[in-house]
Amino acid sequence: MRTSPSDKLFVTIIHILLLLLVVITLYPLLYVTFASLSDGSLLITHKGFLFKPLGFSLEAYKSVFHNPAILKGYRNTLFILVFGVITNLVVTSLGAYVLSRKNVMWNRVFIFMVVLTMFFSGGLIPLYLVVKGVGLLDSLWATIFPFTINTFNLIIMRTAFMAVPESLEESAKIDGANHLVILFRIIIPLSMPVIAVMILYYAVEKWNGWFYASIFLRNRELYPLQLTLREILIANNTDGMSAGANAAEQFQIGETLKYATIMVASVPILILYPFVQKYFVKGVMIGAVKG
Repeated sequence: MRTSPSDKLFVTIIHILLLLLVVITLYPLLYVTFASLSDGSLLITHKGFLFKPLGFSLEAYKSVFHNPAILKGYRNTLFILVFGVITNLVVTSLGAYVLSRKNVMWNRVFIFMVVLTMFFSGGLIPLYLVVKGVGLLDSLWATIFPFTINTFNLIIMRTAFMAVPESLEESAKIDGANHLVILFRIIIPLSMPVIAVMILYYAVEKWNGWFYASIFLRNRELYPLQLTLREILIANNTDGMSAGANAAEQFQIGETLKYATIMVASVPILILYPFVQKYFVKGVMIGAVKG
């Protein structure tokens, strides 16, 4: 099949635009990587683009991993991530299963009430009062239980569950299966692409969460990694990570410490994506096309 000159021009333009998009997306990550591996004294005097490390140095990473606040932040974030994602998946799956059944009484009413929460909420102050009233204030559970279900994710999972053939459910009922058996042995195994997408969505949400942690947590021992990173970047609080150095050395090390901390906080979630990427498009399309 021959292609016309206009088609070739169109494809060329698309390739150029995609290449520019890749460069725009990739360069900030490369800049942070190169800056984190640079010598602080050379980095603070450098202006413009950065295409390689300036005087290769790992001092910033050594300081980061020797900082107790970073290690505690990792521990707290991993706790929130593991227990939060498990709680999210279990409760979202149960809710999506109920809402995907056609014989549930007042099904449409429940769906309307769920969707309504996407447009209206009680606000931050009532949420704070509820968290305080149930005794979760200044606890890591305060960043997990109040955010057990994301409405958008619930709708995607419900749509995926509706796509499972009813004949499978009917056959399971004939064999004596109850709703829990149907959900965990039939519906979920057949919806693994969507489950993988939910894991990614919830994991990114938990890993990057800092706003509600800053509201509900007062004990610095409970700060998640992103809240510690916020202090380092915004409050410029790197003194504890460069102890023993004079003021000039602290300033130089502090410049590379910021970038090293960003890398340490970003790399784990970047590593997770390739493992679920093959399910990503399929899972999102299931939630987007079916209705």
